[in-house]
Amino acid sequence: MILDWLSYTLITLGALLSVIGGIGLHRMPDFYCRLHAVGVTDTLCSFLILFGLSFQAGFSLATVKLFLIFAFLLFTSPTASFSLSHSAWKWGLTPIGVREDAPSMKIKVREES
Repeated sequence: MILDWLSYTLITLGALLSVIGGIGLHRMPDFYCRLHAVGVTDTLCSFLILFGLSFQAGFSLATVKLFLIFAFLLFTSPTASFSLSHSAWKWGLTPIGVREDAPSMKIKVREES
């Protein structure tokens, strides 16, 4: 019974965090803030939901599969967030509040000799 309540609590917290990430997706002002809000909550909410589901499954093959799913998400979610932000930066999308002529924000290209 305690494992059931713990499982329900973890799944509920994961769902709540997912909703908070969705709200952050709509409320943040620019692409980079939105990507940060979703990228941070995505990994944690998937961990909470999969951990809660593993308590429901008990120690079985399903638990091993849930762990493998989480390991896959743990590596691909931050990688996807980085790839999206890096691509947006390379194509010239600057965050709100950054001047175009700011010297620290310019990408320095090394000239070949």
